[in-house]
Amino acid sequence: MGTALKRKAKKLLSSVKLRRTNPRVAVLGLLLAVDKPLTQDQISTRLGRNAPDKVTIYRTLESFVRAGLVHRAFLQERVWHFELADDCTEQQCHPHFTCTSCGDTHCFTGVTMPMARSPEKGFVIGHQRVQLEGFCPKCNPNL
Repeated sequence: MGTALKRKAKKLLSSVKLRRTNPRVAVLGLLLAVDKPLTQDQISTRLGRNAPDKVTIYRTLESFVRAGLVHRAFLQERVWHFELADDCTEQQCHPHFTCTSCGDTHCFTGVTMPMARSPEKGFVIGHQRVQLEGFCPKCNPNL
């Protein structure tokens, strides 16, 4: 991880009053460097042999969620994908697209979706996640 990413990670941690530990800086720096949601295992793999143990990564992600730095983007195959919360609002996250062929996920930050309205009385929609699936450009059989 580059020095600029480390500085940015440390600044973000300070802004939400979280201690700037090495595991927190490493995990947040990685999430700053990528442009898509990652699972806990993907974070561990990308951090390599110097990665903190999985419990530390889990606790780190949970502290980031509580602080509002990171959010759970979506659940796929019973595994949460985490990303920075800067492109989302409290009510809605940008849509995510997952290729059904290669499994790669892309953030559609430029796409806005109208908030769903409850079709029945008594239901209140507090947060909306949109998960799209199909073929990415490299897997599209029609290209």
